[in-house]
This record gives sequence, structure tokens and C-alpha cells, in this order.
Amino acid sequence: MADRTKCAVQAQMDAMGCESFEVGLFNPGARNGGPVMLPRVWDAAALLRSVPWLRKENRDGRNIFCRPKGEHNLSLVDDLSLASIKEMKTNGFQPALVVETSPNNFQAWLDHGRSLPRLLSTAVAKELAARFGADSGAADWRHFGRLAGFTNRKEKYRDASTGLFPFVHLVESSRRRYDESVNFVQMVEKRLAIEEEKRTAMSKRFSPSSAPPRSRLRPIGTFRADGRYAGDGTREDLAYAIYALAHGVDLAEVDSAIRSRDLSHKGTEKRQSDYVNRTIQKALHAIQGHSIDRGR
Repeated sequence: MADRTKCAVQAQMDAMGCESFEVGLFNPGARNGGPVMLPRVWDAAALLRSVPWLRKENRDGRNIFCRPKGEHNLSLVDDLSLASIKEMKTNGFQPALVVETSPNNFQAWLDHGRSLPRLLSTAVAKELAARFGADSGAADWRHFGRLAGFTNRKEKYRDASTGLFPFVHLVESSRRRYDESVNFVQMVEKRLAIEEEKRTAMSKRFSPSSAPPRSRLRPIGTFRADGRYAGDGTREDLAYAIYALAHGVDLAEVDSAIRSRDLSHKGTEKRQSDYVNRTIQKALHAIQGHSIDRGR
């Protein structure tokens, strides 16, 4: 008899089409100082060989997640209904993969047909989430999705009568590129280019003559070592974001710098992404406000 978990994992890997995967084993209830997240990086063959161990960890309370390693050609669209998936297909956004993560709740992976740089990948994911009513907090270039064939260990999904958790089901997998991929990605690219022009103009107004050469820009570490912030990571991150964005550092680099410290105390990866996004938006608003004041 075929191993249904291995079959589901194999089908999901085939549909995602990645050379290697990052796998996360997440247990928010880990005790005795144990790690909340166990990260692994495997190619497809190693991931398939690791299914028995993943199954054991899943039984012991860990949720099993995966995502492509590095920059890639996919976007995760999270927290979808069947109606939303039907709408996606009707409008030319056919998923390469659909996973039911809990009863009547779905994740879809869309294949753009080419690898996208991080900033563009995040912008594309956010546009997809907004367009189809998905979870905006899960919309970024590297968000984890659930791996089919294992159980969703969230307590709210436990069956009160049996004590069992629902399985994450592979609903469909085609590894196809969606019809609107070229037009859609180009549209987001153009919008990003316009936003970048605006940021560049804003940066020049903010500090037209005093911006140092890129090689002399202060890294985030100098803000974390600055006693004025009294070790408050939130203040340090915001101060760095304002400084960096005002001097032309792109959003993806600022995002990566903020994430260079341990953000696990913020909670789940979704909460961490929300925090980073909020910090960047606050910085952009601060810069814009300063520019408006100078222009009056």
C-alpha cells in the first residue's frame, strides 16, 4: 500500500518545482527550553527521505511547513475560501498547487514562470492577497506554507469527540503557470518603478546635499549600539529604517536588516512580518512628513 503522506509530499514538491526547500517544524508549546522552530534545508530527495521523522515530530506536536529556498518563481496566497479559488481561476490566476490547511480553508501557490527578486516577489504577493481577499500578513517573498500529508496541530481544530487533528490535504497540483502571469507581474513592476521614483525624489528633498556615498552609510548595527535607544529594539529598527530609506536604501534591504535580529519574541512568522512591514511604513510616513514640512 502506498504511503499517503509520502505521495502527498511528493506531489507538492513536484508542483512547486524547487531544487531545494526550507522546512520549518513549528511548535509554539515547546517546553523545557526546546526550540519553537526547527529549521531544515533539504533537496527533494532528502525531504522525501525525512518523511518518517517529520511524521514523528508532527505527532509530537509540531506543525510542518515548507517554502522554496532562496529567490523563486512562486507566490503563496493564504487563507482562501473555495469561492476565492474559483474566482482566481476564472480571472486567469490558476494555482499550481492548492492545499486545504484546515476544514474549508486553503492555501494556493501561484507560478509566475520566472524567478522574482525579493522586493518584486513581496509586492506581487501583497497584490494577490489584496485582489483575492487573502491574508495580507502572509504576503511576502519567503512565507511558509503548510506541507500536505501532515496534521494541522492548532488546538482550535482538534475534534472534541475524537481528540484528533485534521490532515493538511493536497487538493490539486498542476505545476502550471497561470495565464495572467506576464501581464500581472509587469503591472506590479511598473508600479514599483513609479514608487521608487517617488522615494528617490523624496530622499533628495529630505537631504539633498548631505547624503553620504553608499559605502559610508551607517549599518543597522550602529543603531543597535547607540545608547540613546537604551537597547529598545523597536526604536532602533525604526530609527535605522528612517535613516536608510531617506538615503535611498531599497525596501528589501531594509526588511532584511531588521530581520537580522531575532524577532521570535514577536510571535509567529506572520506577526514578525507584520512588525517589519509596520516599521517600514512608519519610516516612510516619517520621511514623507518631513519632506512636506520642508516644502511648505
